[in-house]
Amino acid sequence: MTTLENLYSRFLECSGVCTDTRNVLEGGLFIALKGPNFNANGFAKEALEKGSRFVVVDDPDVVLDERFLLVKDGLSALQNLATHHRRHFTIPVIGITGTNGKTTTKELVHAVLGADRPTLATIGNLNNHIGVPLTLLRLTKEHRIAIIEMGANKIGDIAELVAIAEPTYGAITNVGKAHLEGFGSFEGVVTAKTEMYQYIQVHSGSLFVNADDDLLMAKSKGAVRVTYGRDLKANTVGNASGSGPFLEITFTGHNGSLFRATTRLIGDYNLHNALLAVAIGQHFNVPDQRIADSLTAYVPSNNRSQFTDTGKNELILDAYNANPTSMKAALENFAAIRTDRPKLMILGDMRELGAESAQEHSAIVDLAERLSLETVFIGTEFEKVRKSGYVNVQDLLIALKDQPVTGKLILVKGSRGIKLETVVGVL
Repeated sequence: MTTLENLYSRFLECSGVCTDTRNVLEGGLFIALKGPNFNANGFAKEALEKGSRFVVVDDPDVVLDERFLLVKDGLSALQNLATHHRRHFTIPVIGITGTNGKTTTKELVHAVLGADRPTLATIGNLNNHIGVPLTLLRLTKEHRIAIIEMGANKIGDIAELVAIAEPTYGAITNVGKAHLEGFGSFEGVVTAKTEMYQYIQVHSGSLFVNADDDLLMAKSKGAVRVTYGRDLKANTVGNASGSGPFLEITFTGHNGSLFRATTRLIGDYNLHNALLAVAIGQHFNVPDQRIADSLTAYVPSNNRSQFTDTGKNELILDAYNANPTSMKAALENFAAIRTDRPKLMILGDMRELGAESAQEHSAIVDLAERLSLETVFIGTEFEKVRKSGYVNVQDLLIALKDQPVTGKLILVKGSRGIKLETVVGVL
């Protein structure tokens, strides 16, 4: 059986780590993982043939030679290896979680810090019990700071991830209604997300806290914290300005001067995401103008608050994910946007709400009606409470091809599983 020290020495000989034979790294370390419907031990030999230097397996029957490193459990080996590697670095490690906006916020923080020093950040949304260790294993001696995004579907997930990553700083973007099926209730979401605060406090770290969020301020009471928000008592103070589709922020610099950034983010609900990036940048002495320039230069991707002029319509595509909190914010912001174009909302189901699903979908239907905006609803959950709209996106595509929509400002928002991004081509 391979010890952790031996595994680490082999890791240092490799070009990187992967867990998927479709993405094998030449000279890399392949770690075979198992799940309910897969067992990568059977692909270890293939990983070597594709260029891996060593493979980590937990099935003795697949071991052929010294290139096979046998461990008790592949996932535990990955996580323990990541923590062991992380402990070789004394750089600041920032853990970021939250119901909404954590990936966008992580990207904004990366834009600000990365403009000033070599920075490691989570790629995409690899923020779970596999993605976090894979991110940590990308740390090199060149990095001066690390940003680790952490997601959760149930109580205990964040506690597991902070134990792996051992962050020295922590931030919660917000706490809202999402994954209620796994958390059980909103109170369960609060318990899960604030596991970040508990770890940081116990380990004498520092928190970045939204001063405008009474819940987060209360949960972080007594901690070493840096605050940000509209509140003039916050350490970092800023506000939204302008009335266009893009968020413009003004924040106070170190010397009291005002700095402005015109972002490519849609919606004032992104204000605190941007201000968290400002607060972190200021805490780590990034020049204020560099912070503003970095926020201005950042372009969102991956179907998150993307603005697109298709030539036929203007689209706000926010189809990566949706929950009651983010949906409400998106609708209210969309209603407030000043434009000469007629508005249309295409809204898809919000997934993983469990017993609260009907109530939460009804609330969104009611909100859309109060806002007096033309709305098309997609999905079985909306159909249960609305009895109109389209069951799936394919039916909507057929309708849009038969009756093209032009000249409108359109919000496209729904859970990833609804695949609303597929409508972009016809809009």
